[in-house]
Amino acid sequence: MTERVVASDSSSVSKPSSEVFGHYSPPPDTFDEYFRADDTLQPAIDKVLYGLGSLEPDGLERKRVLADSSFVQGGVTFSVYSDSRGVEKIFPFDLMPRPVDPASWKHVERGLRQRVVALNAFIADIYGAQRVVRDGVVDRELVESCSGYIPAVHGIRPPGGVYVHISGIDLVRDGQGVFRVLEDNLRCPSGVSYVLENRAVMKRAFPRAFEKLNVLPVEAYPVKLREAMTALSPRGYDRPVILTPGPFNSAYFEHGFLARRSGTELVQGSDLEVIDDRVYVKTTHGLQHVDVIYRRIDDLFLDPRVFRSDSMLGVPGLLSAYAAGNVTLMNAIGNGVADDKAIYPYVHDLIRYYLSEEPILEQVTTWRCRNPRELSHVLANLGQLVVKCVDGAGGYGMLVGPTASTREREEFASVLRASPEAYIAQPLVELSTCPVWDGRHMVPRRVDLRPYIIMSDDDPWVLPGGLTRVALKEGSYVVNSSQGGGSKDTWVLGGEA
Repeated sequence: MTERVVASDSSSVSKPSSEVFGHYSPPPDTFDEYFRADDTLQPAIDKVLYGLGSLEPDGLERKRVLADSSFVQGGVTFSVYSDSRGVEKIFPFDLMPRPVDPASWKHVERGLRQRVVALNAFIADIYGAQRVVRDGVVDRELVESCSGYIPAVHGIRPPGGVYVHISGIDLVRDGQGVFRVLEDNLRCPSGVSYVLENRAVMKRAFPRAFEKLNVLPVEAYPVKLREAMTALSPRGYDRPVILTPGPFNSAYFEHGFLARRSGTELVQGSDLEVIDDRVYVKTTHGLQHVDVIYRRIDDLFLDPRVFRSDSMLGVPGLLSAYAAGNVTLMNAIGNGVADDKAIYPYVHDLIRYYLSEEPILEQVTTWRCRNPRELSHVLANLGQLVVKCVDGAGGYGMLVGPTASTREREEFASVLRASPEAYIAQPLVELSTCPVWDGRHMVPRRVDLRPYIIMSDDDPWVLPGGLTRVALKEGSYVVNSSQGGGSKDTWVLGGEA
């Protein structure tokens, strides 16, 4: 049965009735990105469905095959280190876009800019005067216990005082439709290449939708990245490089993708050399000076003379060149002190402290297990909470209490008692749902959102939308690709076309 919605200004348009949406029923107490609890459409969704045109099973399947084929031919992959069947996988993609209405996006954009500026100020302070510690906003012991705190870079100030050049802030939408920050990614955030590839595929699958709808473009990201690299050069020398660990890294596709799109050389550590505190890239024309390195290597692998002596990925002497002000590292060494989950509960205080502003974006209530009273609360309520390792990532090292077995909760409780300082706990946020095409009909699946921010001065640029990650397994809250998640194209609607 062909399904079409006629665009209107009404806020009470009913859910389409057909075999495509006929089985669609989001979980209770969940905010759905397309439909309200009474089955009427969310704001602007009627225009989105109108723009998508005819939605019927055979046509959607053809478009899905087209999308999968595009990803295969384009080599759009990621790696799963723990998968014994092979590391390279095609990134799972779902056809139905995740729309964000103009008013919601303006609020999110303002909040992201505010948050990144405050976090940058925190990092500058921690590796500088440490006023925030002296004034008692954050405890010194907590800061120094963060795995991302690097004492070796204390006193080093990068060009313009910018530490957080590229960030990815993970957002979720709660049961009331409120965007909340779930965590900050300020080290080597990945995923932006999938945003651009997703958009390219959607333009081929639904070309008329972009003619009918004013979806804000994402294609400017590589240009903005290159502009930031140029602006951050200590002497205005325009030869930046992207430093990759190599083809066995899980995000290697992205490293090459961004290098091509931004017109930047992709190099490994062995391609660079430090002479007299200056960095050079080896070329067929000899050594060429490099001023800016967008590094996709973790801190402790960057310089074997200072950090891990067994690292084969980094560049000997790189920290000396960085300390001398002869090279900019994007992102700065030591940023992990600000995206440690133990710091997360203090970010609202940091915004007030550094900016004298009230926080724009909400956070998730968080219990710090290092605090004995809060640990007692967590242990007594493990069945209702999500417990996370403060330096964990990718959905690993955590307990989802409501879905865990009694034995799993008991075992995790023992771990918590042994190392309480290594964990925080939060209530299970009922992530919003979005339609996913399962080959027969639309089904609700939980999603989050990772917008990306580029900062080369005190005026950050926010990519419209970002990476919508989706839990493709029924009932799952885990959206990470390494654990069965996929992605969607995020459509920030810009008002009338």
